[in-house]
Amino acid sequence: MEDQKVLDLVKELVNRLISQPQNPNPNPNQPISVNPNSSSVDLNHSHQALRYAIRILSSRMTPSIAVDEAAMAESIKRQLVTQGKSSEALTFADLYSKFSSKTGPGSINNKWAVLYLLRVVSEDRKISRKQPNSTVSRGLPAIFDSQLSDNSRVSRDKERGWSGGVLVVSKDPENIRDIAFRDFANLLKEENEVSEEVLVRDVLYASQGIDGAYVKFDENIDGYALSDSIKVPRATRIMIQKLCELGWLFRKVKGYISESMDRFPAEDVGTVGQAFCAALQDELTEYYKLLAVLEAQAMNPIPLVSESASSGNYLSLRRISVWFAEPMVKMRLMAVLVDVCKVLRGGAMAGSIHMHAQHGDPLVHDFMKRLLRRVCSPLFEMVRSWVLEGELEDIFAEFFVVGQPVKAESLWREGYRLHPGMLPSFISSSLAQRILRTGKSINFLRVCCEDRGWADAATEAAAAAGTTTGRGGLGYGETDALELLVAEAAKRIDKHLLEVIYNRYKFKDHCLAIKRYLLLGQGDFVQYLMDIVGPELSEPANTISTFKLAGLLETAIRSSNAQYDDSDILDRLRVKMMPHNTGDRGWDVFSLEYDARVPLDTVFTESVMSRYLRIFNFLWKLRRVEHALISTWKTMKPNCITSRSFIKLQQAAKVKLLSTLRKCQVLWDEMNHFVSNLQYYIMFEVLEVSWSNFSNEMEASKDLDDLLAAHEKYLHSIVEKSLLGERSQSLYETLFVLFDLILRFRSLADRLYEGIYEVQARSTDDKKKPSRQLSGKSAEPGSWATEGRKALTQHASKFLSTMSQELDDIGKKYSSLLTGFISELPVQQHIDLKFLLFRLDFTEFYSQSRPNI
Repeated sequence: MEDQKVLDLVKELVNRLISQPQNPNPNPNQPISVNPNSSSVDLNHSHQALRYAIRILSSRMTPSIAVDEAAMAESIKRQLVTQGKSSEALTFADLYSKFSSKTGPGSINNKWAVLYLLRVVSEDRKISRKQPNSTVSRGLPAIFDSQLSDNSRVSRDKERGWSGGVLVVSKDPENIRDIAFRDFANLLKEENEVSEEVLVRDVLYASQGIDGAYVKFDENIDGYALSDSIKVPRATRIMIQKLCELGWLFRKVKGYISESMDRFPAEDVGTVGQAFCAALQDELTEYYKLLAVLEAQAMNPIPLVSESASSGNYLSLRRISVWFAEPMVKMRLMAVLVDVCKVLRGGAMAGSIHMHAQHGDPLVHDFMKRLLRRVCSPLFEMVRSWVLEGELEDIFAEFFVVGQPVKAESLWREGYRLHPGMLPSFISSSLAQRILRTGKSINFLRVCCEDRGWADAATEAAAAAGTTTGRGGLGYGETDALELLVAEAAKRIDKHLLEVIYNRYKFKDHCLAIKRYLLLGQGDFVQYLMDIVGPELSEPANTISTFKLAGLLETAIRSSNAQYDDSDILDRLRVKMMPHNTGDRGWDVFSLEYDARVPLDTVFTESVMSRYLRIFNFLWKLRRVEHALISTWKTMKPNCITSRSFIKLQQAAKVKLLSTLRKCQVLWDEMNHFVSNLQYYIMFEVLEVSWSNFSNEMEASKDLDDLLAAHEKYLHSIVEKSLLGERSQSLYETLFVLFDLILRFRSLADRLYEGIYEVQARSTDDKKKPSRQLSGKSAEPGSWATEGRKALTQHASKFLSTMSQELDDIGKKYSSLLTGFISELPVQQHIDLKFLLFRLDFTEFYSQSRPNI
């Protein structure tokens, strides 16, 4: 029912529009004249028009513009203002306000369509007035126009034509857009002193670092600019300034390449710098190709801005801005890298470029990755050559591994080192250390061990990592491949190095030999050596012959189990006399040394051997004190002399003798207890425990650095636990004072028993010889020269009193020093001395008698 009503209304509208007279009557009061010969309604014509109208209204055609009611109203108002109809524009604005505010029943929902219809009708009427003879019709909008403007209805009907009963419709029959854009182009020509074609060519010149006719490089602003005297719109000037930034960046990059490759010497640029310049030059080559394409397009004239020319092969400033978008990003990156890399070389340059590659933009990321592969190629070739061949091919000092000429014994520790400033950020410190150690291992095997077995290990490593020793195969972004190559090479070469050290050069045997001889672990050898060199070492140091001591050393070796050791080990053991001062005895300067030759001197360096020498001196002093106490005990053992030697003496002298002997015996016991337990602590708790730990770590070592670290830990443990470290200096000094007191006690005990033996001898002589035979002899000071029982008793009492007093002095001083020594043991936090403290005070004698301990 509703559809039929709409159809009837459309039919009535079409009939009214077609049946209106051709000549409108300007006077509404005058009747219209009609030609009687013509029919007011042509049924056939009306039927065709009705069908066409229904087809148009029922179609799904949509306009090519966006549906925006407010924008359409604003466009109509702006068009009226442009035509100089300001009052009509205000009227339209008022009417539109009322029209858009109406809502509810009876209001129009699609208000935008009404506004669009009005605008199309208005444009159609304007064309009809300009071209009254046109036979091209705009279709149905003209039909509606007949109702809006009665004055133009008749002329418009004449202008509209029918073809086969169908009204011809055209989108833009009079090329209104072309006319408008042509007018716009003429306006631009009036506002611009220079055509856009010329400016486009100048921009292309500037992008190559060349001055154009109007766009030139200005030193004051350090960039390309259009002269202020040239008349162009401000928007055009701003666009040219933005586009010419590419030329400024190009000059910077090109200048860096020229300066690096032509002016600087090669050593100031380096292989990495040369690769960087080559990569930049390749990017500029691609940039030149783009400019060649753009210059070809710039030869075509810029057409009018219309739909027919929108896809033409020409170049405008706006099109250049689109073409320059990607090159601008790349050129900015290259300019930034040029500024950063001016003062950098080698690995530092590669690391700095790598930092700028950390970008989320895929374009930037791919560009930087491609650039870094070129830049890092020499660096990765150095790594490959170093870890597989041990060759440091670094002519211009660009690699993060630095070598220097040193002696063979210092090759491992000082021959090569890392240069932190040349370490690129994409190589971690741990990986760099492995790279350094792998190359060092190859050179150590080649130079110090004279071994070539590393070549097979390197070949196996290269095959396992998927590369070869003859080519690179590594590059930026292939960190996993690099780590795999280094890991495989390090594993095989380090394993081969340790096999050579252990098997060919018998490192473990030499370590054990040093423990047995320098650390006095071979007991029978040490005891025999001390016995035979003791008399010689008691002499002044400047009178002792080193050759004689060497002979005594050889005798001690042949007389002990040391004779069964390897001859190579025994040949390395030698006597060494340390520098001495006037008054020094042989005991103070005697020492043994072990000749650690290449490559063992890498472990047993001069510094290490000096610490071994210090430990030897301490242990030798301890053994000397022990030997002195044993000798004293041998002197004190025959106590039977007290039973008959002093029968002739008075009772007081006998009591004095027994008291003095008891003091000597008690003091010896106390000293022997201290020395024995200290020696046990040093030999077992320190040396044996440290050796056991060192043996385990030696087996677990995977490379020479691990072995050096294990030996260093072993030696440091001995030094610290033996109280030879810097933090134990007070204990060390106290200990040596105690040793000196023990040696002083030994001398005093020898004097005491020499005097007792002399009394015994004198008593025996008194029974055999008359006293007058002795009267002619003068008594030596401190001797037991007698002239009878009374004189013997007086001298004996005086001698014993002197000995007793000296024993008391030594005892008091020794007790005081020992108390201080034991009291300091618990406060030594850096080492564990609980074993020594327990052994020295296992009865809690010192802790009970001295509460402060």
